[in-house]
Amino acid sequence: MIRLGLRLSLSSGREAAARLALIVVGVAAGVAVLLATLSLFNAFQATGGRPCWECTTGSAPSGWALDATADGALWNYHEDFYGGRTIKRLDAAALGTRAPVVPGLSRMPGPGQYYASPALAGLLDSAPREELAARFPGTRAGLIGDAALSGPDELVVVVGQTPDQVVAMPGARQVDTVSTEPAFDDSADVYRFGFGMAAVGLIVPLLVLVGTATRLAAARRETRFAAIRLVGATTRQINVLATVDAALGALVGALTGLAIFQLVRPAVAGVRITGARFFPGLVAPHAWQYAAVLCGVPVVAACAALWSLRRVRISPLGVARKTAASPPRAWRMIPLLAGLGMFAGPVYRNGEPDDLPAVVALALVMAGLMLAGPWLTMVAARLAARLTRGGATLLAARRLAADPKTAFRSVSGLVLAVFIGTTIAALVPTVVAGQQQVAGGTLNDVLGARFDRPGVSGLSPRAGTELLDRLHARPGVDVLPIYALPVNALPIDAGPRPDGPPPMPYVVECTDLARFPVLGRCPVNIDGRGAQAVAGNFARIVGADNPLTVDRLLPLAGPASPHASTDGLDLAAIMITTRDPAALERLRTLLSGYTVEAPMTFAEVAEVRADLYVRAENVALAMVGLTLVAGACGLVVAAGGGLVERRRPFTLLRLAGTPTRTLAAVVLLESALPLVLAAALAAGSGFGVAEPLIDALAMRSASIAMPGPVYFASLGGGLAASLLVILTTLPLLRRMTTPDNARFE
Repeated sequence: MIRLGLRLSLSSGREAAARLALIVVGVAAGVAVLLATLSLFNAFQATGGRPCWECTTGSAPSGWALDATADGALWNYHEDFYGGRTIKRLDAAALGTRAPVVPGLSRMPGPGQYYASPALAGLLDSAPREELAARFPGTRAGLIGDAALSGPDELVVVVGQTPDQVVAMPGARQVDTVSTEPAFDDSADVYRFGFGMAAVGLIVPLLVLVGTATRLAAARRETRFAAIRLVGATTRQINVLATVDAALGALVGALTGLAIFQLVRPAVAGVRITGARFFPGLVAPHAWQYAAVLCGVPVVAACAALWSLRRVRISPLGVARKTAASPPRAWRMIPLLAGLGMFAGPVYRNGEPDDLPAVVALALVMAGLMLAGPWLTMVAARLAARLTRGGATLLAARRLAADPKTAFRSVSGLVLAVFIGTTIAALVPTVVAGQQQVAGGTLNDVLGARFDRPGVSGLSPRAGTELLDRLHARPGVDVLPIYALPVNALPIDAGPRPDGPPPMPYVVECTDLARFPVLGRCPVNIDGRGAQAVAGNFARIVGADNPLTVDRLLPLAGPASPHASTDGLDLAAIMITTRDPAALERLRTLLSGYTVEAPMTFAEVAEVRADLYVRAENVALAMVGLTLVAGACGLVVAAGGGLVERRRPFTLLRLAGTPTRTLAAVVLLESALPLVLAAALAAGSGFGVAEPLIDALAMRSASIAMPGPVYFASLGGGLAASLLVILTTLPLLRRMTTPDNARFE
């Protein structure tokens, strides 16, 4: 039976060859998209799973003496910032012969030497020395290898120092071994969310594509297999024939998709899915993933083929006893409306999302989209049939209304992808817009630097005075010093209380605060004289993790602020403004010797976080685009299969005088109406979910923003491409409806 199945698949004339070709094309497109997605995810996992030498921790070296028997090394890791890009910097000094070595280096640099990543080396050669190279003392000893980097664009430097120099740096640690922890950072969860949402949106259309391709000309095959049963074939033999037929096309399609992926793999490796390129060698599926695709796709195709022949297995006359499927009912809208209603109300308590109701509501919306699609397709088709006066629209609408489930099935895979993409695309621009307007824009160009850290309140009065003198010596620079108030000196009313204000452990002088009026004003005494200094939470906004929260903290000083004094206090942080934008990098170079964290302006902090959100959005939208490509291939396969099944009716219509352009319009409308309806339904639901989220997050700094051009390019371009691809089946319509095809077998 296997030989007979191969013969029926390969030697049954042009119709069988055309059907096999369509199956191969559809499955190949789906496999290529799936392998590309797996490759990017594998590269992301491999990059994040490398040993995190940046995460290495150790004991603080304060109070211990250097001696000849000491082992290990002194490390001081922190991040710098230049031109909107983060630089990972490690200052290291060996204490013995067994000092740990950073992966990617054969040895650590000695005092007066440093190693740079290839990308940073190129930047050092092109940037002015006083803006960047002056931060790294010594000469370049070589380049850092790939083992220490997350990609070819990463900026990393390892600077050799003496032990005394490293001890004097804030945040220095004594280490014995390099950490083996994975290098995933706080942004990994964001990317995992993007990949997870994309996977949910991608797997459904790929399964639909494979199933649609396998079920091509199902009615003709059912009739043929029923005839074979009538001449004595058993159900088992029919199953073998169907399995061989479906698995052959799926296997050839999977192999073709694998070959296509190998051709486009260099382009996939250049995709900046996380804002930077991965190393090309990491962008590849694993061997077991290749095997799973090559084995799994034929199995899925065989299962779809066996399911399509369930009437033949009941009886060889089951095909002749077809009955019209019951139309979908309006109850299918209930889960979708219930999910959207939950997002508008019960999901939020006290203005914050509640996890469990939010998950339930999201599941209801996603399930409701799949359930409501056939009913809405039927309603739209009936309405079009009632209102139209054209023959093409009437024919297409009647067929859609007769079997809306089959019509919607070919585009059902697009619904979840468009819904997820729209929700993310509606949220991200709003958050980004809020990030870009910190305190009405008055703080955007303010450079903030913190010197306090766990266990250290800041720079000593002597070091703080030295730094302030160097800053005041630069023309056009305004500085707001923020001093750390000792715990035992906190005002009595500043302690933490459940119903009161938070502690106020920082002090600023009023003359300096006047240069930053957005932060507040010092109180005025009864005699009309102002305070010399006030306490408040001023350092909370310096280097704020999320600029959207800055507005909620302001003002930081007012009539109720307690008086204080800065005498003898450590310098915890500073805020700097300059009227010379070109001096920003020089100021950052000056501050790099005092801070653990890279000094950044509020606009730069906002840009970093906004860039993270945008990259996660691009992950999801890239998958939406790939899903639309897979959906377009599914539409082509479904349209081609429909032509094969309806070759004779279309031929008879053409012989009866129906123009070819009318038949072409029927085919286009049958594909376009469910496609546009599914996209509109999913996009509307996405905006319906995003709007309450924006309100619940209380983004006071954010105004409702439209999705960016990437969204419209992905969605609009994908839909337009899908409709154009459908047009490629129209030449096949003309050839298949020639008078010769009107004969009966």
